[in-house]
Amino acid sequence: LLTDIGLQVVAKCDGLPLAVKVMGGLLRQKGKHRHDWEMVLNDSIWSASEMPEELNYAVYLSYEDLPPCIKQCFLQYSLLPKGGSFSRADIIGMWISEGFIHGSSDDLEELGIKYYIELILRNLIEPGIQYIDDPVLNMHDVVSSFAQFSARDEAVAVQSGENGNISKLTAQKFLHLSVESKVSESEGLDWSSLEAQKALRTLICVGHVNIKPGDSLVDFPCLRTLILHIYSANVALLVESLHELKHLRYLSIRNYDISCLPENIGKMKFLQYISVGGCQQFVELAHSIVNLGKLWSLDFRGTRINGIPRGFCALKNLRRLRGFPVQVDGDWCSLEELGPLCQLRDLYLSGLQNASATSSASKARLSEKAHLTNLYLQCSSVLWVDGLIKDEEGVSEQRQIKEVFDGLCPPPSLDYLSMSGYFGRQLPRWMTSTLLESSLRCLRTLWMEDLTYCTQLPAGFCQLPYLEELEIQRAPSIKRVGPEFLQP
Repeated sequence: LLTDIGLQVVAKCDGLPLAVKVMGGLLRQKGKHRHDWEMVLNDSIWSASEMPEELNYAVYLSYEDLPPCIKQCFLQYSLLPKGGSFSRADIIGMWISEGFIHGSSDDLEELGIKYYIELILRNLIEPGIQYIDDPVLNMHDVVSSFAQFSARDEAVAVQSGENGNISKLTAQKFLHLSVESKVSESEGLDWSSLEAQKALRTLICVGHVNIKPGDSLVDFPCLRTLILHIYSANVALLVESLHELKHLRYLSIRNYDISCLPENIGKMKFLQYISVGGCQQFVELAHSIVNLGKLWSLDFRGTRINGIPRGFCALKNLRRLRGFPVQVDGDWCSLEELGPLCQLRDLYLSGLQNASATSSASKARLSEKAHLTNLYLQCSSVLWVDGLIKDEEGVSEQRQIKEVFDGLCPPPSLDYLSMSGYFGRQLPRWMTSTLLESSLRCLRTLWMEDLTYCTQLPAGFCQLPYLEELEIQRAPSIKRVGPEFLQP
């Protein structure tokens, strides 16, 4: 019944594949109502003249059909440098920090996911590289150009070598700025050339930016989102002035030289997202971080942090915690700090070999975290030589790590489970066939690697009704997988 209208819409796309894809996404959102399809076909935007010829009217039409809140999310997405790597969680965090998503605090991330999916269904953003737990999406150049044209009065994306855009930084004031520099540091953009943009709410820098003594963040008092994924030296000069950003909600730093955040970061009461993931020289977490009561997400994977401050349990609004190091100090274990954090959705524990059975991993109370959907458990052992147990101390360590993992039973709500470096001979008790169905009944993805000594996989994976992906790597002690692996 709708074929005739669909063919007329395709004809208006002038044979451009992108236009056809975008219009397909728009019509899918309209459902099967003929009147709505006719509205799209007859929209006056097809004959609009205010856009440059190289931009696409199909994209314009789909954009105009978006709710206002999703329009803002779409326009900010277009600022993300193609040389950067931003996960879905990163992007939704930026949207929330900018105030683009409205609702109760419990619903914001769910709404963000809904907006994100709608942009995919409309083909305004499209799948790119697929990581194990998080897809990274792309935006077609034509769509990106349209978005940047639409936001030209408030936002600009600057790339190295584009002198026209760089000159705009002195001639026009923006609210959102993205800078990507792929040239050498000596040819990169000077930080001082950005300092005239005193009204910025968003600043994204990727690549090489020249930072000199005297440069700081004090010229950007309105910033809500700050992303510094730069290879330049002297980044610590900027970090020293972080506390001046009183309105900052979102902070992401990737740099090889930075070793810590300033102690006065605890004064930044509005901070919701902090990521220093990949900062390989990062060794210390400021104690004052426990004062950031609004913090939702903390990521320090790929750093050299080996401990967290006592009192970490005060961060009761945390939803995402990645790279949490297990540390024992006398009768205290950092796992205890996780007990009160009942809002956690995403948890990555590293260094579990440091926990002792007496420290009771069960104090982390994972089984009580009803919202937890993603869990990563990582450990390693040094008590073997050439893949063989060295002595009785190694056997004792195997018993201990099993006791630790036994105490980390996840809640039934878990969707994704990753285990890396587990060196016990038997899997944790909650992964045995008798408990599997109750402890992991919602599990969709199970990923296990480096199970050096584990001799047997649990029987009855077919009891897990929603399991879609199972991947096991480097488990040399498992010699045979029999039919019992798939049978209750």
